Amino acid sequence: MATIEEVDAPKRQSRQKRGPPPLVRYYLVLYNVLSALGWSYILLCTLVHVFDLDGAHSSYKEPLHAWLARIPYLPAARKVFATGIAARLEASLPAWAIPVFRRAGTAYARVGKQTAFVQSWAALEVLHVLLGWVRSPLVTTSIQVASRLYLVWGITYQFPETHTNPLYASMVLSWSLTEVVRYTFYACNLLGYEPAPLLYLRYTLFYILYPTGASSEALLIYATLPHPGLGFAHSFTPSVLSALHTYVREALFVVWWPGLYVMYTHMMKQRRKVLGPSAGASGRTLGAKPKSL
Repeated sequence: MATIEEVDAPKRQSRQKRGPPPLVRYYLVLYNVLSALGWSYILLCTLVHVFDLDGAHSSYKEPLHAWLARIPYLPAARKVFATGIAARLEASLPAWAIPVFRRAGTAYARVGKQTAFVQSWAALEVLHVLLGWVRSPLVTTSIQVASRLYLVWGITYQFPETHTNPLYASMVLSWSLTEVVRYTFYACNLLGYEPAPLLYLRYTLFYILYPTGASSEALLIYATLPHPGLGFAHSFTPSVLSALHTYVREALFVVWWPGLYVMYTHMMKQRRKVLGPSAGASGRTLGAKPKSL
């Protein structure tokens, strides 16, 4: 799910060291810069593909439900269900949006491997917390990293039906926009700067990107559930592990929505701390050099 940003209280900040040792600081700057570049590449590739900015798909005419029908190893009942939904959805779209919708359904083929590779490096963020190099809550960081890794390796990698789901494109766009801003902000902060535009974007983009990202994640999980979705139709599946994983996905789909509410309201509070009137009263100036790294 989208990343929760943490803001330390002034008293806690005053007790913290000014930052990690120089070598660790240089490493963290490099890590954040490379992460920002990686997500920038994914963002650019996804935008080019979905909106056909390079003209490579200008003659693409095949409807999305035709792609769904060719997914290998997908049971026929699931194919009929998925293609039917795709056909009805396309019919309800305006003419200009249909090509975008169709290309979004092929985004995994363009950026799926790259997204999994770049996202996997986020596992280092848990190590950074354990080593005390960054001041983030261990439990929160672990949950956030684990949920992302589960989506790229436990959902999209394992289930071919997600490879032609347009929600994959919206999820990746939400992730990449969030991460480009976040990692760039962290790199600047480690270098002793807090650019006002980045600070504003960091605590404003969530209004759009949290709902689009988290809902895309949840609905991709739902898309992998046996038809008709939530229920006990899969109770007698031949594979015990497969049945167990199905129940896990059902539980995750249910808890994803209250989790989004908690994260969303949390970020609204954090935004008021950083950008609200109380931020100026506590001496924080937009774009000023940070007092603590």
